[in-house]
Amino acid sequence: MTQLARKLRVVDYFTLGWGTMVGVGWLVVMDDWLSRGGVLGGVLGFAIGGLLLLPVGHIYGKLVAAIPDAAGEVAYTAKVFPRWVSYFTGWMMVLSYFIVCPWEAVAVGKIAGYMFPALDSMEIYRVAGRPIYVPHLIVGLALTALLTGLNYRGIRLSATFQNWTAFGTLALFAAFVGFGASKGSVSNFPPLFTHVPWVSVLLVLQIMPYYMTGFEAVVKGAEEARPELSAGGFSRAMWAAILVGIVFYAAIIAAVGYVAPWKDLLGERFMTAVAFERATGSALIVKVILAAALLSLVKCFNGNFVATSRLLFAMGRRGLVNPALSKVHATHQTPPIAVLCIGIATAACMFLGDSILVPVSEVGSVAAAVGWLAACAAYLWMKPGITDVCIAGFGAVVGLLMVLMKVLPVVPGHFSGYEWLALGVWIALGMLLGRRNDDGRNPRQ
Repeated sequence: MTQLARKLRVVDYFTLGWGTMVGVGWLVVMDDWLSRGGVLGGVLGFAIGGLLLLPVGHIYGKLVAAIPDAAGEVAYTAKVFPRWVSYFTGWMMVLSYFIVCPWEAVAVGKIAGYMFPALDSMEIYRVAGRPIYVPHLIVGLALTALLTGLNYRGIRLSATFQNWTAFGTLALFAAFVGFGASKGSVSNFPPLFTHVPWVSVLLVLQIMPYYMTGFEAVVKGAEEARPELSAGGFSRAMWAAILVGIVFYAAIIAAVGYVAPWKDLLGERFMTAVAFERATGSALIVKVILAAALLSLVKCFNGNFVATSRLLFAMGRRGLVNPALSKVHATHQTPPIAVLCIGIATAACMFLGDSILVPVSEVGSVAAAVGWLAACAAYLWMKPGITDVCIAGFGAVVGLLMVLMKVLPVVPGHFSGYEWLALGVWIALGMLLGRRNDDGRNPRQ
C-alpha cells in the first residue's frame, strides 16, 4: 500500500507549526486586541498564554515520539478512551484548523482591496450587512486553487513553499518594526490597560488559543518525517514555534502602541498599517507591511490546509469518517481526496463572508483548547513518570481553563448566541457524519 512521502526536516516542521499559528490577525484585528487589553494587557495576554502552552508542547512531543501518527489527538485518545471521545476530539481539531482556511481566503481579498481600491467593486450580495465583492471572491478562489494544487502535488513542494513564505514574513516583519521603532515614543503607550488589569489580560487570554493554535500541527505531519529525523526533532520544532510566536505577537502589539497613539486609531481599517504610516509618513512602509501580511496569510492558509487534510486522512483510515479520505496518491504520495475536499469546502465557505466566519473562528479557539486538554489527559492515563504526570496535569488544567473562559457565562467575553449556534451546528454535523461511519471497522484501534 502506498505510504505518505517521508521528506520533512526539522526546519519544515518549525515553519509548519509557526506558519500555521501566525496569520494576519496582527494586521486585520489589531484594534480588537488593543481594545480588549490595551498595550500591556495585550502583550501580557499573549506572553502568559504562550508560556502556558510550553508544557502542552512538551506533552505533544512525548506523545508524537511514542505514537508518530498523523491522527494526532485522535490516535492519542484512542489508546485510552472510548471511540466516541477519539472521534469528538478529532472533529473539534478539524474545526480549529479548517476554519482558518476560508477565513484567510476571505482576508486575502480584503488586503488586495486595500492595496488596489478598484477591487472593492461589483458587489453581488451582503451577509449581515457586509458586502461580498466579485473581485474579492476571484482572488480568494485563485489562492485556494493554488494551495490545493500544491498540496495535491506533494508535501515537499508544499513544505518548500511554506519555508519561503514563513522566513519571508519574519524578514519583512523585522524590517518594518525596526524602521518604525525609530519614529515612536513611549508616550504613545497609555492607557496600558483598557479595563482593570486582570480583566484586560483575561480578555486577551480568551482569544489567544485561536491565534496560538498551530504548533501542534507538527504532529499531523509525523508520518512524513525523513527516516533520519530523531523523535526529539518534533519537540524542538514545536517549542521553537511557540517561543517565536510569543515574541512575534508581543513585539507587534508593543510596536503598534509605540509608534502612534493607538487609542485614536481604534476602528481604523488595518490599524497596524495606519499606525506605522502615521509614525513614519512613508507609504513604502505600508507596502512592506502588506507584503508581510500577504506572505503570512498564505503560509497560515497552507499550514492549516496541510494539518486539516492529514487529520481527515488519518480519521478516514481509522473509519471515523469516510474511508475514501484515506486514499494515498500512487505518484505524489499525498491524500488527494482529503486535499480536494478541503479545497472545495474552503471555496464554498468563502461565500459566507467574514461576518459568518468570525463567530465560527471564536469556536475554533475553544476547539483547539479541547484538543490540548484531550492530549494531556490521554498522556496522564498512560501512566508516565511523576515529572511528566505533573506537566501533563498542568497542561490539562490549562486546556480546561481555556475552554471554561469562553463557555461560562460569568466570565467576561464568553460565547454569544451566534457562537453557541456555530458550535451546535458543528457538533450536529459531526454526529451525523460519525453515525454514518459508525459501522466502519478500525484496524488501528
